[in-house]
Amino acid sequence: VQLQASGGGLVQTGDSLRLSCATSGLTFKFSGMGWFRQAPGKEREFVSAINWNGGATYYADSVKGRFTISRDNAKNTVYLQMNALKPEDTAVYYCAAERRRRQDVSTRENEYDYWGQGTLVTVSS
Repeated sequence: VQLQASGGGLVQTGDSLRLSCATSGLTFKFSGMGWFRQAPGKEREFVSAINWNGGATYYADSVKGRFTISRDNAKNTVYLQMNALKPEDTAVYYCAAERRRRQDVSTRENEYDYWGQGTLVTVSS
């Protein structure tokens, strides 16, 4: 199983970015997907998650209203659209996948079975 995150970069406050996470070797259409991030000197934290069919999504309070998670099961890819970026959004962003199918979503790292390598997002002030 491979998860390849991409789309990070250096942007200014207020800009937008779209992260992508392409997967392979996974029954993607049945997998819950999540995005987490780790800022310098901080622990990794939950950002957003989406269930297997896109019927349920969840966001951390810090990104609610600015970030949107979506998935394309035909492309085995999950996305994170990030708008109105702030310097505090600066972090390495990781995508993660669950093996099991369920109707809700998970915000807990230990419930995800596979992880991507991360993509760096830097927001300058």
